[in-house]
Amino acid sequence: MRLQATGYRLRQLAVIVLLVGTSSTALAAEPRPNILWLTSEDHGPQMGCYGDTFATTPNIDRLAARGCVYMHCWSNAPVCAPARTTLISGLYPPSTGAEHMRSMVPFPAGKKMFPQYLREAGYYCTNNAKEDYNLTKPGQVWDESSKKAHWKNRADGQPFFAVFNCEKSHESKVRARPHEQIHDPAKVRVPAYHPDTPEVRQDWAQYYDVVSEADAVAGGRLEELAKAGLADDTIVFYFADHGPGMPRSKRWPRESGLHVPLVIYIPDKFLDLRSADYLPDGKSQRLVSFVDFAPTVLSLAGIKPLDWMQGYAFLGKYQTPPQRHLFGFRGRMDERYDLVRCVTDGRYVYIRNFRPDKIYGQHLEYMWQTPTTRVWEQLFKEGKLNEAQSAFWKPKPPEELYDLSADPDEVHNLAGDTASVDVLKNMRASLGATMWAIRDVGLLPEGEIHRRSHGDAPYDMGHNPERYPYDSVRATAELASSLHPVDLRKLNKAFDDADSAVRYWAVFGYLMRGREAVAAGHDALVAKLDDSSPDVQIAAAEALGQYGSEADLRRVMPLLIELANWDRHDVFTVMAALNALYALGPKVAPWREQIAALPDKGPAPDKRYEEYPKRILRDLASP
Repeated sequence: MRLQATGYRLRQLAVIVLLVGTSSTALAAEPRPNILWLTSEDHGPQMGCYGDTFATTPNIDRLAARGCVYMHCWSNAPVCAPARTTLISGLYPPSTGAEHMRSMVPFPAGKKMFPQYLREAGYYCTNNAKEDYNLTKPGQVWDESSKKAHWKNRADGQPFFAVFNCEKSHESKVRARPHEQIHDPAKVRVPAYHPDTPEVRQDWAQYYDVVSEADAVAGGRLEELAKAGLADDTIVFYFADHGPGMPRSKRWPRESGLHVPLVIYIPDKFLDLRSADYLPDGKSQRLVSFVDFAPTVLSLAGIKPLDWMQGYAFLGKYQTPPQRHLFGFRGRMDERYDLVRCVTDGRYVYIRNFRPDKIYGQHLEYMWQTPTTRVWEQLFKEGKLNEAQSAFWKPKPPEELYDLSADPDEVHNLAGDTASVDVLKNMRASLGATMWAIRDVGLLPEGEIHRRSHGDAPYDMGHNPERYPYDSVRATAELASSLHPVDLRKLNKAFDDADSAVRYWAVFGYLMRGREAVAAGHDALVAKLDDSSPDVQIAAAEALGQYGSEADLRRVMPLLIELANWDRHDVFTVMAALNALYALGPKVAPWREQIAALPDKGPAPDKRYEEYPKRILRDLASP
């Protein structure tokens, strides 16, 4: 075994010598930094270095005293898998078809995950140990990705990029009982959107406890680095994968779900890699997000970021000017569909809800394990919440605008405020420009993303206008979700469009407007029950079942049950049909026996999808 290990090290060294020998003389002569990522899960900037006096985070606070705190960092996605997908690719998941929680799609052709470029340049790249990407890996990404992966296993003198992820602050730890309380629940600040109950205070206090545990783990890694004599040769990032693991933070593309801590330490040895806004023991106001991390790490390593990357390097040799806005998104969360896009300029947050018919608090089996979620919902049903606390359990407006300087909890929607018209227009335009630039394929139903790609990467399909007419799909989605009554005339023209996604949004435009609109478009909706697209059929069936007559309900129920049969249809059609059945609520009672007989197993392009139909079927089984 020792001889094998020695041989492996020699082969590594030979590769490094070859790479260095074929690079430019200047690059070979320049010292290259090690880069260490310390990541934790499910926590926002509730840390001492961000001014939170209730938090206990001494280790990262000490790192911040030597490094720089980034005050405006977004994770782009408010949940782990799409957030990590953004990090590893340097691409927005809505452009790659990977926005949906625990989905899996091919990586864009001819492109690589950024550690592969580091490895080609001679870096030793390790990940300990979580990946959780929604994109298939295009070849070997890491030298090692396991719980044993460590920078110590590199060849002598080889620069490293190492990731250590900590699960101590994960959502599941916030609700774990029994728990020895450290932070006092009585001293918790309860956000304006949460009810002030013992359960909510306990969860928030326990959240602070587990953030302290994550801080301690990071401290251990930093101590290990220092003892190895590498602290002066290593650039350190500390950040979390998205906001707190509390309801309306995690999974929600607001400041509460997207704002993450980011502390970066660049040793004096690499002064030239700092930016003008990087201030030791200071705070940077630069807007940065996860899509920027891949090009930034490449830039720090002296590698020019790839032109196709959608982020911007904010440090290193190839750093770019600051950006004016950050982009966020929400797609399917576990078993429930939604479609939200947002932007921030650091002060204002603009949110565009493309499915305003869906309440914020759609039932997710996993989220309902948290005591806060259950007591919050129960108090709403009992009519005991104020307006800010009740909003989570009601349908969403098409547009939302929040001023973080006056409303950090994002509970006062300024979208209809005449004094905010100019801000609204500016933010709306920024969001539209970003979606257009990345060719946002998330406007397609999830099944359509896969079917339309025909085995190619959705990114490549989305950049082909013949396969994805983005402009017409986006225009129809805008009309459909605006909820303006006058738009019905325009939507009616889209019913017979050649593109199935345009027809899909036209049908949903009627569904989202409710009973009167469905009555006005009744005959056209009935015709769409025979559409060539199962997604259009399901949307029409849901509209007629929800707002049509008893005869309409009897007509659409057999269709929805048939489309929910996993023996006959793909998993995406099944999930869409099951969600439509769930939306009909008590109306499905006469067909509950037939629904219960539906198969809960079937083929799927990846095992990640297999659990979701089961969860919806369990919900449908409950009266």
